[in-house]
Amino acid sequence: MTTPPPRLTDWLRRNPAELSRGPIALILCEDRVLIPETLHHHAGLGFRHILALSPEPLDIPQDLASRVICLIWDARAPGSHAAAVNAVNDAAPAGTWIYYGFNAEFLFYPFCETRSVGELLTFHAEERRDAMLACTVDLYNPDAAQTGAAVDPDAAQFDGYGYFSLGRRAAGGGFEERQIDIFGGPRWRHEDHIPPASRPLNRPALFRSAPGLRLSADHRFDRAEYNTLSCPWHHNLTAAVASFRLAKGLMANPGTREVARHLTGPASVDFQWHSQQLLDLGLIESGQWF
Repeated sequence: MTTPPPRLTDWLRRNPAELSRGPIALILCEDRVLIPETLHHHAGLGFRHILALSPEPLDIPQDLASRVICLIWDARAPGSHAAAVNAVNDAAPAGTWIYYGFNAEFLFYPFCETRSVGELLTFHAEERRDAMLACTVDLYNPDAAQTGAAVDPDAAQFDGYGYFSLGRRAAGGGFEERQIDIFGGPRWRHEDHIPPASRPLNRPALFRSAPGLRLSADHRFDRAEYNTLSCPWHHNLTAAVASFRLAKGLMANPGTREVARHLTGPASVDFQWHSQQLLDLGLIESGQWF
């Protein structure tokens, strides 16, 4: 009889050795779509340990058994990503690099085809940065109207232009220093179907754990510097998260299913699954890293 995987909170209480060395990837599995592909992608980037969080046990590919830890967590609950991130932050040694994302989402950063995520974060830390801004690049299937499927990695498209950023408003008026909100893609073209809180594309997907650090459901940390685009002196590295999550959500909702079948627009281009395309379009930034 197979032993069921432990709950995330129970596993963290044991102070597991896997938390002693990063970088660590948290993958919240809301459904079964592209889970093996998501895990393989992040293992290929060089994450030492990958925590796959799911309401049900997962079948982990055999070649990833030593890298992926399956843990029970209600990844479908509202705000579950923030609760999971905060729990892992509290359990991990201070200064541990952590990535968080969902199944059918794929992290890209400059030169990721030839440089590991460890190399990326070593350089970023040397620039005295504790978090890295990532832009969500929403992927969609141009043939969804014919196939009825929102997700097709082999035919993925995204909006190649039409993105813009605005300074983030501070609660007391004015703007937050070096913080922006990025908009564009199908969330902008179909904003009538997207809640305002889900329209911004930016999130600090990579960060260093710190005592008492808290992530909120809107992908903002409670320490302002973690939410900044770059340091005051020059541009820093940024990343992107290529994501089918929006397309999946629109297709799953009967009220937006027709929108999901027609996400292709004038700005649509084929996604090449390569960081150079994102660099050329300005969706990721290499900063001083060459």
